[in-house]
Amino acid sequence: MTAPDLAYVALAVDEPEASAAIFEKDFNLPRQDFACGRSSVPVVSVGRSALALFRPDDPFLGPDAKKGVHHMAIAAADPEAAARESGITMTGAVSEGLGGGPQVALSPEATAGVRTRLAAPLGTAPGSSEMIERIDHLGVASADNRAAREAFIDRLGCVYESQQTDSETETVSENFTSDTYNYIFHTRPSRLVGSMRVTFITVGDTELEFIQDLTTGNEVDAARHDAAGNTRGDRSAIARYIAARGAGLHHIAFKTPDVAGSLGKLRAAGHRTIDRVGRPGSRRALIGFMHPTMIGGVLMHFVQREEV
Repeated sequence: MTAPDLAYVALAVDEPEASAAIFEKDFNLPRQDFACGRSSVPVVSVGRSALALFRPDDPFLGPDAKKGVHHMAIAAADPEAAARESGITMTGAVSEGLGGGPQVALSPEATAGVRTRLAAPLGTAPGSSEMIERIDHLGVASADNRAAREAFIDRLGCVYESQQTDSETETVSENFTSDTYNYIFHTRPSRLVGSMRVTFITVGDTELEFIQDLTTGNEVDAARHDAAGNTRGDRSAIARYIAARGAGLHHIAFKTPDVAGSLGKLRAAGHRTIDRVGRPGSRRALIGFMHPTMIGGVLMHFVQREEV
């Protein structure tokens, strides 16, 4: 079974031109400009898909758009027919999409919170560089992975890739050292501090990564962008996002052949990174996060992994 193609991913950023320049200069990815209403939008090719860069107040995004990964568009020659075939409710009539072709928006309530549009293909040429091969995945703060599988696999024709559970436990040990009674070592029972169920669903040459927090009721750590992360911090980030915005697109990840080298090149170019080297991530990968201020408020990270 072949997954439908991903037409583009829309990013809401502070300055689209400045962000496009970083993708061109520091990531060495090709750029085109596409008509969108009365304006022109910079579009950067990544793998078989593309990134479209908008200001948060661009009317194309709709009301109350916030910085970050805003929506994804699945390619469809006839978006309205594809929407009706899926059985997912549309939020309005067919409208003019990016590049002038037709598009329809699907109800986020029926797509596990992910803002999804069906749109005519953009026709961009594939783009890659020594640093970035393609979009590895779109991270989703998920409240219900089972609902996500029903929407994107059963209804929209995307393909199941894999699922895993990430957990982190904390163990406290005590040492008692006496000049008479010698040394005693004591370990307290381990405590679960972070657990997530992660489901990957293929669309085009990338995946949707649905991250569902399984540690509801535990304390949530404060947000940090100054230190390398861990499972406890990652599940806290998902919990905070859902509490503030609800379920939906959370971050974007790029497949790279060398995560440490790519992070180093960005720092050498004057950009901030959260991680300095790769750390363990999903699917036996090494991952490394960039600082969200780099691309106008979008959380991004590199993924280094071998295909199975």
